Order: sequence, then C-alpha cells, then structure tokens
Amino acid sequence: MTPLLIDAHVRLDTHPTHPSAVIATLTGAQAHIPHVGLEAAGWDVVAKNLLVLARIDREEPYWAQDAARELIAERVSVEITPRLRELIAHGWTWANYPMPWLTRSEIRKVSAEAQEIYDDIRHGHLLIHAHALDGHYTVAVGTYLTTGKSVYLHGKDHLRQVADTFGSTAKALVAFERLHGSTMRPGPAPSTDTERETAEARTSLDAPPTEPERPLSVQESVPAYAADPGDHDALLDAFLDAHGDWEKWTTWSDETTHAIHESQTLRIERVHDAPAHETAWTVAAYETPVSDRIWVLTATGATPDLVLEELLEHLADGEGWDAPLGAPVDEKAVTAATQPLSDARWNHAVDGRWIRWTSPAGDAGVQFDAFAAQHPQQSLATWTVWAGPGPDRPTWILTASPHTPSSLLAGLSENLVHGVGNRHKHPAGHEHKTPLGAAPPMTPPVAASPPASRSR
Repeated sequence: MTPLLIDAHVRLDTHPTHPSAVIATLTGAQAHIPHVGLEAAGWDVVAKNLLVLARIDREEPYWAQDAARELIAERVSVEITPRLRELIAHGWTWANYPMPWLTRSEIRKVSAEAQEIYDDIRHGHLLIHAHALDGHYTVAVGTYLTTGKSVYLHGKDHLRQVADTFGSTAKALVAFERLHGSTMRPGPAPSTDTERETAEARTSLDAPPTEPERPLSVQESVPAYAADPGDHDALLDAFLDAHGDWEKWTTWSDETTHAIHESQTLRIERVHDAPAHETAWTVAAYETPVSDRIWVLTATGATPDLVLEELLEHLADGEGWDAPLGAPVDEKAVTAATQPLSDARWNHAVDGRWIRWTSPAGDAGVQFDAFAAQHPQQSLATWTVWAGPGPDRPTWILTASPHTPSSLLAGLSENLVHGVGNRHKHPAGHEHKTPLGAAPPMTPPVAASPPASRSR
C-alpha cells in the first residue's frame, strides 16, 4: 500500500532580487516537517513558513533541486516554478574560473567546501583570529570552537580553501605571523561583495513578483488515481538518482528525456511539458537491444505521480521484462493482472470484445480488449487504465500492449485500489481537470536503439 502523503506543500521559486537565490514557501498542517529539513540543509528562515537559500557559490538552484528530491522522497508535495526550472536546467557557470582543468562536478565540490567554511564562520563555529593579503589573495587563520582544530585559509568567496591545519591556536598564529606579519590584521577580512549580497538576500526579502490571483483551495485526501499529477520531472530524476543501472539522455532541444537500462532492453521516454491529454511517458521492453519490442506502455501528462511511481518501482525490480512474444494473452494472465480489482469488488462487466472493471464510485476503471490481445505481434492498446468523470471524459489514460507483464499490471491495479494521495479542491468544487477525448491516445513508437543525444 502506498504510504500517505505528508500534509505539507513546498513551493520553490526564484528570489525576487538576488540572481541565484531560492525561496521556499511552506503551507499545510504539517509544514513544520519540511521546515525542519530545509533548515538542516542550510536554508534560512525569513518569515513564518518562508525560507531562503542564499549561497556564496551561486549553486542555489542545484541545491534547491536536491532539496526537492529529498522532500518528495519523504512524501512531501513540492512545486518548482518555471522560472526556477529554467535556472536548474542551465546551471551556473563561473566566468574565467581559475581552475579550468576541473570538471563541472569538481567545481561544484570546491564551491561546496568553500560554502561550508563560510557557513561555519557566520554561524560562529569557526572563529577567525586574523587575516592578511598574500599578493592578490586573502588569507586568514582561525580555530573551530567545536573541535579546537586551527586552520589556515586561502582565498575568498567560492574559492576559499583550507590550506593547512594546526594542532593548537598558538602554533597557527605563530606560523601565520611568520608568513604574513607585514600585512596581518586582527579579525576576519571585510565582507566581500558576494557575501554582502548573500546576506541581503537572507534578510531583506521583497515581495515576490505578482502573479495572477489563484482561487483559494483546500487539500483533500483522495484515491491515488484521483490525486494531482505532481512533478513528473522530479519523479524521473529521483528514480534515476536512486538507480545507477539506468542512464539518462536528453535531446538537444531539452524537450524529451530518454532513460535506458544498462541492458539496453528497457527504455523510458519522457516528453516534458506535454499537455495533460497527450502522451508524456512511453515505456518499452525489447528482447535484445536491436530487436522488436516485446511490450509498450504509455501514460498521459495528467497521470498522478503516485501511479507513475508504482510503475517505476516495478521497473526497478527488473522482473518480467522478457515475457515471451508470440503466445496470446490467456485467462490466467488477465486474472493475475486484475486480481486486486476483483478482491476490492470493483464492478465487473463484459461487453463483446471488452472486459471492464470500474470503481464503486465510477471515477476510475480498467479495460481489457480481447481482440487486441489476440494480435501479440502488434503494439495495440490491449489494456486501458483511466480515471476521471467517465470513460468518455477521462482526466488521464494509461495504455499497455498485450505482453505487458501481469505483475506490473497487478501492481498498478493494487495502487488503484489502495493508493492514497492529495488533491487541491477549489471552494466552488471545480477541481483542476483536463478531460480527454473519448478515444485513447495513439501509442508512439520507441526507437530500437538509444537516440543520438547528449548525456545530462
């Protein structure tokens, strides 16, 4: 059974005046839970349920995305605004970086270490005894009050590093005075422009840019199939971060991301910014990296992330990918795929070639096409999962071809029956839904080999 979501929502957006800082707005009865996590990750409180991440290394968008993944893993609802998504996608590049031989990840590591030193100083954990100029560089000596270890610091802002350590404050000061006696000054060096800007971003938060007024809404617990779509991109990123046997490829236009298993026989295609009624996810399995596909599954843009999460969890298990191709789908396979629906007493009906299971409330269903199942060599939509006002006006649709593993379909059925999620409901009673057309979407083809694209 899918665990309950925490009653908290975190909205991440760009800072109104600081170029790279990020603000987090918290709502919900359990907002204190993500509040504690963000504070522990270096976010500063500027008002009730309002936090700011302002760093001297300009990597706020990267660490904001990292925080979003952690919150989502803890079952917290997270929203990332389009402005912030753009910053995350492009990242921060230092002009004339003095260590050009470093990779992007190595630069980020150097900057993160400099950020830790800066935070230790401003929080009073590292006491700076003196500073000096060494040519064009700022140097300093200080002692960690928690451990008693003394350090010799070189550089400033995102380039500050620990250049040497000493067993006592006396030894550190003697060595520092021997090297820099002529320019040595007591206490820390004056704040840099970057430090002043960062401090201002943490303490003087102007009102965010005005946006069109949104109707007030309340959050309600609903079955997983009726939940809000959530953040599909963050869901895929979290999946890839947790499973190193998958490789990520993104097209040059950044419109589509492909995730390919190391076996080259299972592939995910994610179309970003796909409309709610169009295919946003395609999953396909192959017998070999160059063979025809065994089965294919698609899902539209409005599919709840809880449903997609169940799908991704099954893919991570690695079972049932290589189901034999050729034999028709039999009664045993259909029963196995829909057993959770039968156990939950979903309404069952047979109408010619169609076998249907419908929720007691009539707001979700599963349909099996017996005719399509008899043509295993074709990628026909044999299974159709839907939710919404009715099968002719669905909010979202998931389709699957004949040889989609029964265990995967059973997991989806279990999620439909027992999964619980959240949905924002407007006072007037009009939930944000985008009905689809009566016909299920066409299943797009998936390339038989990895696309020619760049790694992200």
